[in-house]
Amino acid sequence: MSTTYSVASSLDGFVAAPGDDLDWLLQFGFEPFQEHHDRFFAGVGALVMGSTTYEWLLAHDDTWAYPDLPTWVFTTRELPVPDGAEVHFVSGSVADHQSVLERAAGERDVWVVGGGLLAAQYQQAGLLDELRVTVMPIALGAGAPLLPVAAPTPVFELVGTTPFVGGAVELHYRSTPAAGETDPHSVGQDARTDA
Repeated sequence: MSTTYSVASSLDGFVAAPGDDLDWLLQFGFEPFQEHHDRFFAGVGALVMGSTTYEWLLAHDDTWAYPDLPTWVFTTRELPVPDGAEVHFVSGSVADHQSVLERAAGERDVWVVGGGLLAAQYQQAGLLDELRVTVMPIALGAGAPLLPVAAPTPVFELVGTTPFVGGAVELHYRSTPAAGETDPHSVGQDARTDA
């Protein structure tokens, strides 16, 4: 079980163009990534996202994309809940809610869907186990940053790379422990390239 931020990013480190526009990403389609995403998604037991991501999903999908998974949305506003969705609205520190998400996920992973600000809070709280960034072959120049942390992070460990048709590459990183801590995930693991 891990807490994983899995996201697509531009070459220059943005997950959305100005105005939360994702047209730059949607132009690539989903077919090259479907099988890889399905393998990742099969291991997900709970979702967490910020309100901007949640509202984008509501605006761009006719039906809720994740009807079988409990979802936590960090927000201070009242937002609608689509039919068939199990959505919990929370606020405050990500650490305050992590144990509930982990219990809901069971043996599976917690997926930090987005955005970058929420993922940065997970990283800064020491709760982000893995980072899966699919780097797209395009630069945006501005937008919502991938991981806007307030201070330098420890060095992430690269545990896999996956190239896709069309020039995108997923970089799979694992968080490394702070000085003096032991990371149980890293025992016996070597960096590798996923097929």
